[in-house]
Amino acid sequence: MTANLPSASAAVVRLTRFTRTELSEIVGDGEDAFGVSWTGLTWRGKEEHFGIERDGRLVAHTGLVTVPLSIGSVETRAVGVGGVVVAPGLRGQGLARVVMTAALEHARTVGPDYGLLFCMPHLLPLYERFGWQQLHEEVEVEQPEDTTAVMPLRSMWVPLREGARWPVGPVRLRSLPM
Repeated sequence: MTANLPSASAAVVRLTRFTRTELSEIVGDGEDAFGVSWTGLTWRGKEEHFGIERDGRLVAHTGLVTVPLSIGSVETRAVGVGGVVVAPGLRGQGLARVVMTAALEHARTVGPDYGLLFCMPHLLPLYERFGWQQLHEEVEVEQPEDTTAVMPLRSMWVPLREGARWPVGPVRLRSLPM
């Protein structure tokens, strides 16, 4: 299931899959592990997965997927970050930072200038400590059957390239949110 990553932390592994089984290994069998079912949105799966294992058990995860978006008149791509989770009994020990850092190191090799994520308001300070910046514009996201919705969670971005600046204008994620 895993392969060791050349990373600053030997505890970070590249996962070949991340299914409900792996999620349950981290947080148990609850129906709404990320607390976002109230949004009513359909979410896109991630393509790349990073985790931390302890004593043979997965205890943290971050997922990535490259997504198309438009910002004002600029058509571009971003590395969407999602599925960030740490086992409840291990939160506050820096595992989110370790797994997120490894994922973003990889994201910097993918090509887009920006990372993009959506989070609950109480998580803004956590991501800000990791260098993420809050977007104050609404973000429109695609949904099934050619519909769109305004993202009800907070939207944040991080530069993946030196000197990258978020363009000015309305933001539309041209895919399901991640």
